[in-house]
Amino acid sequence: MAALALGVVSAQAQTVEGSKFTDNWSIGLKGGMTTQMKHSAFFGDARGIAGIEIRKQITPSFGIGAEGEWTVNTSSWFAVKSPTVFDHHYVGMFGAVNLMNLFGGYNGTPRTFEMEAVTGIGWLHAYGHKVEMMEDPNTLGAKVGVNFNFNLGESKAWTIGIKPAIVWNLLSNGNNHGYACQFNANRAVVELMAGVTYHFKNSNGTHSFVLARLYDQNEIDALNQQINGLKADLENCSNNTAALQQKVNNLQNELDACNKKAPIVKEVYKDLNNVHYVFFRLGSSYIQENQKPSIEMTANSLKENANTTVDIIGYASPEGSKAINERLSQRRADAVKNVLVKKYGIDASRISATGAGVGDKFSVPSWNRVAISTVK
Repeated sequence: MAALALGVVSAQAQTVEGSKFTDNWSIGLKGGMTTQMKHSAFFGDARGIAGIEIRKQITPSFGIGAEGEWTVNTSSWFAVKSPTVFDHHYVGMFGAVNLMNLFGGYNGTPRTFEMEAVTGIGWLHAYGHKVEMMEDPNTLGAKVGVNFNFNLGESKAWTIGIKPAIVWNLLSNGNNHGYACQFNANRAVVELMAGVTYHFKNSNGTHSFVLARLYDQNEIDALNQQINGLKADLENCSNNTAALQQKVNNLQNELDACNKKAPIVKEVYKDLNNVHYVFFRLGSSYIQENQKPSIEMTANSLKENANTTVDIIGYASPEGSKAINERLSQRRADAVKNVLVKKYGIDASRISATGAGVGDKFSVPSWNRVAISTVK
């Protein structure tokens, strides 16, 4: 097992990611039945058995772990039945070879079904037995088995396994009262167990190994060339930093000089000859006769200057609701526009008519019932 493990590790150590010490750990619970390989009825003299195992997967093909198993004393394999609930325990280390990955290769995720060969060695202990029963209370045990694993879920975090195995009592006490290390079927038991295993999450974000991307020399040379190019660009940027900083300083000096200059004040006078007022009665958008000359003045300005346009903004006094005043101010602006279009033939595209609601152009509220035309 050790020789095989070394070969597997050396062959696959550089092909996967997620191989930190804290990666690829799992814990499992198992249970089933066990009976003596010889001198017992397989099912009639079977006993219950339960166990736990902790494993570290070294590569996709090889893992090591520790396990403990306890046999429940539900039948007697000897002339005198053990007085304890647990008749035997086996605590040991094991190695497991994933035969599917070893011979078929690892494709980056665990297969749905996998088969493992397992072997281990450990401490085999019998509870409550006496020497005359030909049972050693403490002895060396060896284990060989096969795991039939079914990996579940999209992330393959859980595994259900069927685990048949054989456990030998290696140091058997013979009739000559001497000890001999041997694999003897008369000193062996058969286990048939099933278990569930949880695989902890790894640093690579999965519950298993991830295939590493291997680069050839051409890719490495291309990447080195890109790195050298970026280093050159960085050096050029560093050289340009001083020149750019000097430009920033010059612009800052110009800005400071500009801020120190006295401001130039230019007076702008509004040409009141291009602003005309049409006043309305309370709640009305009807244009009275005495207001029509103002519209005519606006029309004349537009006719004399073909490139000019006019903005008409209607207003209302504070009486009434906001909604009513907004509609009323729009109707007043539209009324002036209609006269300019229909009576004076001004192109509608040169006229903008907008209602602004309650106005504040005049301190006397009633004067804000007005449409103001501004020729531009």
